[in-house]
Amino acid sequence: MKLIHLGDLHLGKTLGEFHLLEDQKFILDQILQTARERAVDAVLIAGDVYDKAVPSEGAVAVFDSFLSELAKLRVRTFVISGNHDSEERLNFGSRLFASNGLYISAKYNGTLYRQECEDEHGKVNVYLLPFVKASQVKRFFPEEKIDSYDKAVRAVLARADIDQTERNILVAHQFVAGKGEEPQPGGSESAAVLNVGLVEKVGADCFQAFDYVALGHIHSPQRVGREEIRYCGSPLKYSLSEARNEKSFPLVTLGEKGEVLVELVKLSPRRDVRHIKGKLEQLLDEKTITDPDDFIYATLTEEDPIDDAMGIFRQYYPNTVRIDYDNAHSRAMGQVDFSRITEDRSFSELFSEFYQYVYGCEMDAEELRVMNEIAREAGVADETD
Repeated sequence: MKLIHLGDLHLGKTLGEFHLLEDQKFILDQILQTARERAVDAVLIAGDVYDKAVPSEGAVAVFDSFLSELAKLRVRTFVISGNHDSEERLNFGSRLFASNGLYISAKYNGTLYRQECEDEHGKVNVYLLPFVKASQVKRFFPEEKIDSYDKAVRAVLARADIDQTERNILVAHQFVAGKGEEPQPGGSESAAVLNVGLVEKVGADCFQAFDYVALGHIHSPQRVGREEIRYCGSPLKYSLSEARNEKSFPLVTLGEKGEVLVELVKLSPRRDVRHIKGKLEQLLDEKTITDPDDFIYATLTEEDPIDDAMGIFRQYYPNTVRIDYDNAHSRAMGQVDFSRITEDRSFSELFSEFYQYVYGCEMDAEELRVMNEIAREAGVADETD
């Protein structure tokens, strides 16, 4: 049985002010071509199908087209929700779609979703675990102390009655770490990962019952613990931190029990994401300009800011996303301990100062009251602010 492992499609995402739907359709067409040429039996999509809980019409249309093409190829497709997806929206029509080989598990309901498949070696069990939090799982097992993502996932798996003599596949969207090693973030998930403590991590050792674990959530392709537990990574570069990544997807071949072959199939984007650095004159020299339609992050090394640098750059690189500086001033700013700026200062003081900086005037009392109320609801300010 041949499987394509995908995840973190983030359909509808933008890079700066640039929409990526055409780029996303281009890369999905490459994946469809592989499915045709390699006679793939199933596609596993490990969450974050959309970039927003309420996806745009265009994003839904691109995903619908992709699923329709897979159905024409008689390729079974297994989909779970990620933390960016709306459970209800992604789950819509799931019972009807199952009759056409599309299996969706967008919301955990107390039972780990399982679908049986057959190949020349017998039965394959595909388990689908959508993104879950400890509080969601605790609801179904109130007698257990479930206060972490790790305990939540272990509780779900413990009640799944998995036959380890059979071939088992799991599709999941969690932050999974191997013993003594951390997955390397490489995208928009990086900021969240920086705040992940012991409570958030799921130990890779809890997946011993599975022959292959198809993970989503981390944008850099990599194994976790063993070769058969993998993040596929996002199919496109969605941030500056991914500029040096080489995108791919795993093509997994299941043989008899214990026989798993993982091949990484390289992806070539319609427009790449690149970081260039130097003086303006050097970077915009006709002799040095290559692939002008790529998405460009530029770092200028001039000591003095350049008027309308973005306007100048976009004459040569129309898809320039951002320009920053690396000079004496920016390096001096890098030495500031920003963590100490908030010491002994209330939310009201900090936000009022920010408002003054942006708008050049002070907030009135009603505006400040509303912001404090929102901050308390979000948990970033207490009742005394």
